[in-house]
Amino acid sequence: MSMLLLLLLLSPVIVMAERCHPDDKAAILKIKNSFSNGPQLLPWTADIDCCSRFDCDETTNRVIDFSLTNTDLAGTIPDAIGDLTYLKTLRLHKMPFLIGEIPRAITKLKHVTFFDISWTNVSGHVPSFLSELKSVMFIDLSFNNLSGPIPPSLATLPNMIGLELGRNRLTGSIPESFGHLTSPALQGIGLSHNMLSGEIPKSIGNMIIYRFEVSRNNLSGDASMLFGSWKNTSVIDISRNNFEFDLSRVSFMVDSLVTLDISHNKIYGEIPSQILEVYMLQSLNVSYNRLCGKIPSPWKLKYRSEGFEFDNSSFVHNKCLCGSPLPQCK
Repeated sequence: MSMLLLLLLLSPVIVMAERCHPDDKAAILKIKNSFSNGPQLLPWTADIDCCSRFDCDETTNRVIDFSLTNTDLAGTIPDAIGDLTYLKTLRLHKMPFLIGEIPRAITKLKHVTFFDISWTNVSGHVPSFLSELKSVMFIDLSFNNLSGPIPPSLATLPNMIGLELGRNRLTGSIPESFGHLTSPALQGIGLSHNMLSGEIPKSIGNMIIYRFEVSRNNLSGDASMLFGSWKNTSVIDISRNNFEFDLSRVSFMVDSLVTLDISHNKIYGEIPSQILEVYMLQSLNVSYNRLCGKIPSPWKLKYRSEGFEFDNSSFVHNKCLCGSPLPQCK
């Protein structure tokens, strides 16, 4: 037996020190036990270092990322999540057996920047107390069973860059306060597939926003404030509502617009020839409206082959649109 092997055999076993902070370990074990099937599905025990399962800050050893995705855990969101007070990311995603309301205990997460509870069966209202999470930058509550109005107080979040509330059962109007979101880096607002009504607040026309999606609601009135050549919006989807305005009077974001869907509304007028200058455009749908006049051509699109034209599905079922790809104008 070599001397090196002998020394290894005789040396005391070196045990790695546990990193997980005791307060976070206690909170995680409470979270596990709060789910009716948690002990069967989650292999977390008191002798497992939680920093081996969740991301921890290297200096403080506090859990900063608590993510559960694609699990069959059953029950409500436990109050104990609020005891992970150093969290920066909370993600509960694709958990079909997660039910109940979002608990007020989450307001203890003063450091959270990414808040994602999506693709679950969480119900109740969108809580107004989310506005207490002053560090949050992104909120995703899409694909749930949330109902009731959108809290105007969400607009007071100073660092908000993205809000996703689509695929719920939200009612009422878009809060006027949304036109006063103060974040200089606002990326997107997603409110599609709800039951929202009323008009888009005119103040939203003053916003700099890259993506605005409100399709499949019951919204009405004028949505022309979303357009403007001075803006840098990439995606506008207002389809399947009851909007009514003169498209002839709008100007497009020629340097940024990639997706435009205004289909299934009551929009009238002509398609401005300026749309041909939108060289980034990849997706266009103005069908099922009350548009008239000749469809502008030829398209000069940067990422399409020369001579490309959008097909007739982009233009059908209007009052009197004509020209390629529809029948020729008379």
